[in-house]
Amino acid sequence: MKPDVAVLYEHPKWFEPLFAALEKRGVRFEAIRLSDHIFDPASADIPAPVVLSRVAMSSFLRESDHGIFYAEALLAHWAANGARVMNGADVIAVDSSKARQLSLISSLGFGTPKTRVVHRAADLAAAAEGFDYPLLVKANIGGSGAGIVRYSSAEELAQSVKDRTVPDSVDKVLLVQDYVPARGGSIIRMETLGGRFLYAIEVESGGDSFDLCPADACVAQPGRATIRMAAVTPAPELIEAAERIAQAAGLDVGGVEVLIDDRDGTPLFYDINGLSNFVADPLNVLGWDPHERLVDYIEAAIAQKGSE
Repeated sequence: MKPDVAVLYEHPKWFEPLFAALEKRGVRFEAIRLSDHIFDPASADIPAPVVLSRVAMSSFLRESDHGIFYAEALLAHWAANGARVMNGADVIAVDSSKARQLSLISSLGFGTPKTRVVHRAADLAAAAEGFDYPLLVKANIGGSGAGIVRYSSAEELAQSVKDRTVPDSVDKVLLVQDYVPARGGSIIRMETLGGRFLYAIEVESGGDSFDLCPADACVAQPGRATIRMAAVTPAPELIEAAERIAQAAGLDVGGVEVLIDDRDGTPLFYDINGLSNFVADPLNVLGWDPHERLVDYIEAAIAQKGSE
């Protein structure tokens, strides 16, 4: 019998809590590992009426033969053949491009850090003209803080370009971005489900540390410094902004990150994350488990497909 939902995933540990929540609820599901997957573009077969993508943009850190762009094609194929795909190809297209994220956020009228986009490292110095230092150079496709370097001077950046030590992005697109001092030394990550606010956490943001992943599998990595995080209730205007961004990006589930510029108090949105594996130790941090809400959302999608 075909499962009710298929979960396309890449990381071997991150989604054990989701699978456990599905099993507990009695939802028939198939976990499909992306790494060794093959598909026939002429086949109309789908693995389940509902598909949930849990493809991490940081997968290139774990496998040089990552499946980011493969997954985009696969999810589009399944959707074209009738599957209800959550966080599908359109979401991957946004999730895999910081440049597209900032463009989308700006189009909605929300503030973003000053940024310039290039597709050649040789153009970084020209793109940085008019910026104050320090500044950041970011890989367009990152994840877990990967591909972000802070430069203190134009000379340091020029030398890094010459030495070919600037960040590299798997799509070769790079961003020059203003280094924004975060008020209170922290950022706010607002998680959304179905385009609505789910919860928010405040995460400590060190000056030169950009790996702010608050999930169990991140926090538990050997040698990784502990980060401070706590549940917070953002201002209503921040929640409204996160919901509008999530809806515009087509997120079924995912996060929106914002910091408050300590120089003038302006909220600056800088990241849309289509992969939410939720906060570590949710019962203690939040007082409830967001996986239960996600399973509710999946069950509603299964019921809707069954009624079609």
